[in-house]
Amino acid sequence: MTQTRIAFVAAEDSEAQEALAKLSARYGNVPPDDAGTIVALGGDGFMLQTLHTQIGRDVPIYGMNRGSVGFLMNRYDEEELPARVSRAEPVRLHPLRMTAQTASGAEEEALTINEVSLLRQTRQAAKLRISIDGKIRLQELICDGVLVATPAGSTAYNLSAHGPIIPMGAELLALTPISAFRPRRWRGALLPQTAQVGLEVLEPAKRPVSATAGNTEIRNVTRVDISQVSDMSVTLLCDPEHNFEERILKEQFES
Repeated sequence: MTQTRIAFVAAEDSEAQEALAKLSARYGNVPPDDAGTIVALGGDGFMLQTLHTQIGRDVPIYGMNRGSVGFLMNRYDEEELPARVSRAEPVRLHPLRMTAQTASGAEEEALTINEVSLLRQTRQAAKLRISIDGKIRLQELICDGVLVATPAGSTAYNLSAHGPIIPMGAELLALTPISAFRPRRWRGALLPQTAQVGLEVLEPAKRPVSATAGNTEIRNVTRVDISQVSDMSVTLLCDPEHNFEERILKEQFES
């Protein structure tokens, strides 16, 4: 059997770079464009960067943790790596597309794997109006911000904002407020993955808001539309004994 061509990519910190040197010397290292599999060495932030660069390409990505959290990563081990990669279970992730309109009249787009977040820019709380599939569901949300998270992103910023953890196969998105002031009891919503989310900024001159998707931040937005891109994806590889279902269950029962 022909061995899969592996491209190793690594974060800039010393631990990841040391692993890159060792694994490249042991298994070889081809350019990502020529690889059958990409092995990402770092933490979750670096994995998300790697996933973003490969959106729309049919190249699976296998991560090994050389960072801090490592929720998206597999255990680091230099032994029998090609065999581990071949046994790994694929998880297909669909990105979110953010389309943002700004106070200057410009329109910008960005893709992200984890979440799209809106945050107040000044001391003034944000005022937002929320629409789902063109229907207004919340006339006014006074808050620090709001986010829309995919299942892969539900254990990141979304969880820190007290949003729900979503199993990978649930076909849902999380709509989660960030420090909501009014309505005080509103804690967000679970939406079908086909939902079209519209976030309108009320009083944008007095209460400016920024929008972030992945590495893209757009200031002074007046409206943001968010939807999952069904015809684009990226594949993440997980060790069978530490698959995403197990990781998400474990996350919900650990303090």
